[in-house]
Amino acid sequence: MILSDKTIMKMLKEKTLTIEPVTDEQIQPASVDIRLGNTFSVVDDSPSSVITLEKEINYKTITTDTYLIMPGQFVLATTMEYFELPDNLTAFVEGRSSLGRMGLFIQNAGWVDPGFKGEITLELYNANRCAIELKAGRRVGQLVFAEMDDVALNPYCGKYQGQTGATGSRVYKDRENS
Repeated sequence: MILSDKTIMKMLKEKTLTIEPVTDEQIQPASVDIRLGNTFSVVDDSPSSVITLEKEINYKTITTDTYLIMPGQFVLATTMEYFELPDNLTAFVEGRSSLGRMGLFIQNAGWVDPGFKGEITLELYNANRCAIELKAGRRVGQLVFAEMDDVALNPYCGKYQGQTGATGSRVYKDRENS
């Protein structure tokens, strides 16, 4: 079941769902607007020009209120908001249609697990032929919450728990790499 604005506001008031900072204007009929944070990361050039799944990837990270994403560029960003989801709630990240129509694709893995705590890292891609100026604090997407039929047996406690800032891939920590 997708949560309504009424349920989201009730959960925020009861502190069973945490979104900080959040304003009343961000709460939409069936979602919460997410805003762009001020941390951006790009993959650092590798001497071999190859990224593998087995080794840690180096990133260049900057903190700025304005970021120019060039045509064809991929960059990690973060939400302004920090989230704490209870063990019976999951969420979907959706980009804003208005930005998609400019050629800015905003995604994350698309899914936030029950029990997750942290800022959400967003994957941004500029499919336009023009650079796009990004500003911290601007609405970039929505988080749609769905209530599960029961609490998760194993709520999220993975490698991105508690993340803040634009957090790079930690795929090298996967079990299959052990």
